[in-house]
Amino acid sequence: MPAIIGPVQIVNVGGGIVQFGDTVYISPKSASKTNAGSGAFNTGGLIVTNNGLSGTNVLDTNLIDQPIAGNN
Repeated sequence: MPAIIGPVQIVNVGGGIVQFGDTVYISPKSASKTNAGSGAFNTGGLIVTNNGLSGTNVLDTNLIDQPIAGNN
């Protein structure tokens, strides 16, 4: 279904996808992986995290997680 778009001003895009109108698929142009232990990404005004023992498994046996070579 066609889309009619009026005036648009994008001042800053720090990542993500900006889409206007129809699309068949949206493919990623970059991929990354982040490893963190328990309680690492907590946000809020008052955080209490009690971890007796925390370990993060960073062993990755996959050769390719997100293939992006043909998405340009």
